Amino acid sequence: MLKTLQKHPWNRILFSLLGILLFWSINTQPVQAQTPNADLPRLDGEATVVMTLAGSGDSITMRIRGDKAPITAGNFIDLIDKGIYDSTVFHRVVREPQPFVVQGGDPQSVDPSFPAARLGTGGYIDPLTGKERTIPLEFSVVGADAPIYERTLRRRELPSLRHKRGAVAMARSNRPNSASSQFYIALQELDFLNGNYAVFGEVTAGMDVVDQIQQGDRIATITVTSGITNLIRP
Repeated sequence: MLKTLQKHPWNRILFSLLGILLFWSINTQPVQAQTPNADLPRLDGEATVVMTLAGSGDSITMRIRGDKAPITAGNFIDLIDKGIYDSTVFHRVVREPQPFVVQGGDPQSVDPSFPAARLGTGGYIDPLTGKERTIPLEFSVVGADAPIYERTLRRRELPSLRHKRGAVAMARSNRPNSASSQFYIALQELDFLNGNYAVFGEVTAGMDVVDQIQQGDRIATITVTSGITNLIRP
């Protein structure tokens, strides 16, 4: 019966159209979108954190921009929530010949007996894997719909978050995707770092405290005071 129907020219056209429609319907089914870096924490929005220095008890408030750097910000908030930064040291402070950065976040610095010359080489070791957790280089670019990952920016690409005074950014080696736990605060505008290192927040109160930080000063605690519900863990 099917062969008889197909012999009629109009029926052949009809079957051809049905075949095209079937092919179109199969090939236009919605595809489940995959979230980039789904195995890493992300911050879906903003958060506020307060860092308290050991000894003086002085505090620094920071705005963390998960809206612009979801993976970088999520990593930072996750590590704060785990207590990774508590009792760590600012192992690198550069003010000469001009103000540059204060840098900390090496978990090895919790141990007072750890050699000072080796500080700056450590990152967060994930207890589930026994390996250092690193995150991809991440930039939100002006005019782009989604962040750019795993590369530095080209000259024409302008990052949404820049190295102004008080910017909070991730430290890394010369490999783009090597950031783990270490961060720094810019002591002045550092335009030459824009597009090369990932800014994910800013100091909103206590920049005068940052200006007084000395190499070897210790962080007592960092606490998330708002936005912890925006943290999404894998």
